[in-house]
Amino acid sequence: MNPVRTSQLERQTAETSIEIRLNLDGTGKNDIRTGVGFLDHMLVLFARHSLVDMEIKAQGDLQVDSHHTTEDVGICLGQAFRECLGDKSGIRRYGHMVLPMEETLVTSAVDFSGRSYLVFQAPMPSSKIGDFDSELVEDFWQAFAANAQCNLHILLHYGRNTHHIAEAIFKATARAIRIAAEFDARQVGIPSSKGIL
Repeated sequence: MNPVRTSQLERQTAETSIEIRLNLDGTGKNDIRTGVGFLDHMLVLFARHSLVDMEIKAQGDLQVDSHHTTEDVGICLGQAFRECLGDKSGIRRYGHMVLPMEETLVTSAVDFSGRSYLVFQAPMPSSKIGDFDSELVEDFWQAFAANAQCNLHILLHYGRNTHHIAEAIFKATARAIRIAAEFDARQVGIPSSKGIL
């Protein structure tokens, strides 16, 4: 019998106020309201492709820009994943996905190793996607990887449209995480020769 893998947390700072609920073994149901339209769009895609049920409500200093809200949502999502995964007993641990999005191709690979590291090789052709700073895509995943304590490698093979590139990154990472977080029927205990992750 697999454990229930859910998390609920709140984070309050002088810059943002965030509430998040997560069910790792859901169907992709979501209620995302961060105040940052493009981030909401990406998180809806993430929920649907990871099959994680997510509720995220955020209020941030958007009169400054979207940076604090985007980064802090990444922090909270990473913390929620870490809590849901517990000691990681029985999971696959590793996952990867090569995902096409029209003219764009992205690979994302993840290892829930207990150690954080981000390699982000996905240059953005445009500095803006609407009014969203495209460099925040990397900042979001840096915050996620640091707080989920995972290795995350994101590689853009090729692409022209910045919106497509960002979308492919979120979809590919969602699919890679879904694989890594799944239970493996043959895996007994923690998937590490060290006995701990």
